[in-house]
Parts: sequence; C-alpha cells; structure tokens
Amino acid sequence: MLFSKAKTDFLEYMEIEQNRSQKTIQNYDHYLTRLSDFAGEINITDVDAELIRKWRLWLNRLGTNTSDELGKATQNYHLIALRSFLKYCAKRNIPALSADKIELSRTRRKQVTFLNTEELERIFAQPDLDTLSGLRDRAILELLFSSGLRVSELVGLDKDHINLKRREFMVRGKGQKDRPIFISGEAADWVQKYIDKRTDTARPLFVRYSGSKKVDLSGNFHRLTARSVQRIVARSALLAGITKHVSPHTLRHSFATDLLMNGADLRSVQAMLGHSNIATTQIYTHVTDPHLRSVHERFHRHNT
Repeated sequence: MLFSKAKTDFLEYMEIEQNRSQKTIQNYDHYLTRLSDFAGEINITDVDAELIRKWRLWLNRLGTNTSDELGKATQNYHLIALRSFLKYCAKRNIPALSADKIELSRTRRKQVTFLNTEELERIFAQPDLDTLSGLRDRAILELLFSSGLRVSELVGLDKDHINLKRREFMVRGKGQKDRPIFISGEAADWVQKYIDKRTDTARPLFVRYSGSKKVDLSGNFHRLTARSVQRIVARSALLAGITKHVSPHTLRHSFATDLLMNGADLRSVQAMLGHSNIATTQIYTHVTDPHLRSVHERFHRHNT
C-alpha cells in the first residue's frame, strides 16, 4: 500500500475513531508529510530502519524560518507521529515496520521559568483598569495564574462556561480529556468586573477590541486568539521591568510551582494541570528544592 494512501486513512481514523482535535490531526499530517517530502512516493514497506535513519539525519539538518535547525523535541514529534502511524498499520494488519523499533532522541530537560510573588504583583499592576481592554487583560493574567489553564483552553472559554460563584468549571484539554478547574476569589472578582463592564452579547469570554477585524458579520466581537494573549502577557512583563521571557505558559509554571512550594502533592498538581503522565509534572520538582531543604532541616533528627 502507498504510504500517502495509508496516511490519509490514518488521519481519518484519528478524527473519527480516536476523536482527536483538528490541531493534533494537522500536526500529525505535517510531520508525516515531512517523510513524504524526504522519501518521495513510497510504499509502507519501504519505511524500514535504514530509511528512518536517513530521514532522522535529514530532519536534524533541516532549518526553519527562525533557526538553522529543528530542535530535538520537534524532531521527536515527527518520530512520535510515525510511531502512531505504524501502530495503526499493525492494528489494521497492514505489513509495516514495528513501532517499537523507533527510538526517540534524548532531550535535555527544559529549565522551568516561573515568577515569584513580587514579579506577579508587578505584572498584574500593568493593565490600564480605566479601559475595557485593560480590565480584560487583568482578568486574563489573574485567571492564567490562578487556574493553570493552557492558553488554548483559556481562549476557548465562553462566558457561560465559568461559574464565578462556585469558582470552578470544567475544560476539555489535550487528548479531549476533561478536568476540573478551580480559581481564587481574587481571579473570580476580576473576571466578574470585566464581564460587568461589557455591553456586547458575544459568547466568548475574552474578545478583541482593536484591529480592522475585531467584529464578525453579525457585529459580535471576535474571540481573542492565543497569539494575542501571548502578546498581552509579554507586554505586561515588559512594562513591569521583567527581562526574562514571560509567556502564558510561564504563568502556568508559576501556578504549579506555587502549589508545590505551599505543600501540594505532585499527583494533585498533575491532575490540576491535566498531565496524562506524572513524568511531565516532575519537571517542577527541582524548582521546589528549597522547600525540600526546609523539610529536611525540620524533620531529620541530626539537624536537631
């Protein structure tokens, strides 16, 4: 069977049977198309260990618009997509290389960037609260830190999704998995202030107030994009005099770190972040080393 034909069937399987998001399907299509770009029109049986070795070498030397090479993590995304495709082939009894023959590259664990209390307060103080967009931006900053939401989850919220009285609601995150979100009273108050100030009837919780395409054909404001939220966060950090790179994910990191530093267990933080594997949550453990040191000093008998 041609690789291109099987790839189309695989992507349809992801959409219909696995109910994967359109973004995930697009990413897998992109990664697997890279194999076709390299190898040309091939059969599935042509995807052997030698072809994969040469493809990995090609990926390692492939540049992007912003870099002379693909990062190791990005290269691994290509291999993960191929492994999923090969597992699909095995399930459909299509002769193909075994997925377990593909090993991922070793990658360095990313350094977690988070904000301390003083930095957070400075960032929160930047939006102009005399304007509707400023109230929106303050609500966004507070909600990101209080909830640990991914930016994609935040921009997908509608006004009726979030229960500000109970201060909890559900979101559907990666892998179409639902999880509960809890927010602080302060975050709920800022979201409520923003909603109370709005006069439009648009459903999205966070909408655009500038640009030539801020409203749709019905006169409703467009939903804020993830890129717009990234700019809001980065601008607030710059105005606050913070020189390190700050993104919506930095606030998510700060949320997790704050929980762990105040005694939350790793499994609970895993559930609140929506991580399917606790190994992903463990990137935060080295951040809490000072907390572990204080525990050691308090409870180890030789310190008394």
